[in-house]
Amino acid sequence: IASRGSCQVVQLKVIFLGTSSSVPTRKRGLSAIAVKRGSEVILFDAGECVQRAMICAGLGLNRPMKIFITHLHGDHCVGLLGLLQSMSMMKRDKPLSIYGPKGIIGFVKYNIRALAFDLTFDLQIKNVKEGLVVEEAEYSVYACRAEHSRLTYAYLLEEKPRPGVFYPEAARRLGIPEGRLWSILQRGETITYQGRVITPDQVTGPKRRGRKIGYSGDTRPSKKLIEFFKGCDLLIFDSTYADRHSDKAEENLHSTAREAALIAKEANVKTLVLTHFSARYDDTSELVKEASEVHSNTIAAEDLMEIEVKYPE
Repeated sequence: IASRGSCQVVQLKVIFLGTSSSVPTRKRGLSAIAVKRGSEVILFDAGECVQRAMICAGLGLNRPMKIFITHLHGDHCVGLLGLLQSMSMMKRDKPLSIYGPKGIIGFVKYNIRALAFDLTFDLQIKNVKEGLVVEEAEYSVYACRAEHSRLTYAYLLEEKPRPGVFYPEAARRLGIPEGRLWSILQRGETITYQGRVITPDQVTGPKRRGRKIGYSGDTRPSKKLIEFFKGCDLLIFDSTYADRHSDKAEENLHSTAREAALIAKEANVKTLVLTHFSARYDDTSELVKEASEVHSNTIAAEDLMEIEVKYPE
C-alpha cells in the first residue's frame, strides 16, 4: 500500500496459478487464480497442487486469505485438501474463510477427518448464494449463478468508490490546518473543527470508482453473466474450446473463446483473459485469434502469469 497524491493506493494483482481444464498438462496446472490485494490473497478455485503454485508465485501460505470455490468438480476444488494440510504443516496461524456452493462444508470437513490432520488455524466454511457474499471496508465479493453441469457460481470482486481528489486550497480557505484533519478528510470522513462540521465534499472532487475483476468458472455464456460482469476492468472467462469444437462446448456446458469475447464485448469489459483451456490445445493462439476478432483487448492466461490491475483514470 502506498500513497499517490491525495489518495491511498492499494496494489491489485492477478496471478494465474492453474489454467488447464479437467487434466493438467506439462505447462498448465488445474484451475486456480489468486488476486493479491495489498497483503491479502483472494483465491478463486483450488485445483490440485495449488499450494505449490502459490509458493512458486511467492504468495506463501500464511497471508490474510479468503477462498472462493465456483463448483464441486475435482479440477476446481480437490486442491483445497492439500492446501489446508500444507498450511497446517507450515503452522499457519491466521484465520481462513472458504466460500462455495452447497456441499462445500461437508466436502471439506469429511476429508479433513478422513485424512486425519489437525488444523493450526481457525477455519470458517460458508455456503454461497447469489448476491453479496463478502463485504469488507474497501471491497465486496458477489456471486452469480452460472450454467454448468453442477451448481456453479461466477464471482465478482468490486472495490468500493475512493474519495475524490483532495483540494488543499479549499481546505485552507476553510481555515483547516494542514496535518491530521486533512488526512481524515482525504479518507472521505467528516470532521468537526472549531465548532464547524466540515464534510469531505467541501474539499474534494467527486468520488472515484474502484476496480472490478470478474471470474466465470465453468459456464455456458448467458445474458445474466453479461449483466453481472458489466464494466469489469478485467474479466477471466471459461474458454475451454475453439470454434471447431463448439459442439463440445455445448455438450459439456463450457464456452468457446469466441463466446467469452462476446460476453466481454457486451459487458463493456476492458481486458479479457481466456483460461481453462482443453488439453488438446498445446498452442492457444487459435483461441486468442478467434476471441480477438470480437474483443480486441484479449490475452491467453499462462501459469504464473501476473497482471496488475490499475486504477481507472
